[in-house]
Amino acid sequence: MESPFTDEYFMKKALQEAQEAFEKGEIPVGAVVVINERIIARAHNLTELLNDVTAHAEMQAITSAANFLGGKYLHHCTMYVTLEPCQMCAGALYWSQISKIVYGAIDDQRGCTVMGTKLHPKTEMIGGVLEEECGRLLKRFFIEKRNLN
Repeated sequence: MESPFTDEYFMKKALQEAQEAFEKGEIPVGAVVVINERIIARAHNLTELLNDVTAHAEMQAITSAANFLGGKYLHHCTMYVTLEPCQMCAGALYWSQISKIVYGAIDDQRGCTVMGTKLHPKTEMIGGVLEEECGRLLKRFFIEKRNLN
């Protein structure tokens, strides 16, 4: 029997986090960290609420997952994040030695790929999972933000 816990399943959970960020007026990026088909961390952007440029969803999720595991390394973990990690987050993911990163929308301006950021040699990265849904929420956020200003 095939597991119901697919990349799409967990990306939908990350999208729920992104929706929470959207409702708080944060750039709608959400992340979950999974080990053995179990979510051990959930997070979303909190840069506005915390007045902290480093409070990206990925950074929050890394800290939460490390606390859950009781150590700084995220071996055997997968992060699902709705937007391709930026250079800062990719650097933190490098140091966490996370096993896999799965992202939704591509960030062709500030994403780690276009910035040439290196990931840990043992980290696998897959992009474009539910890309349309992830991108749609981001576009909606910025359209609404522009219309308010």
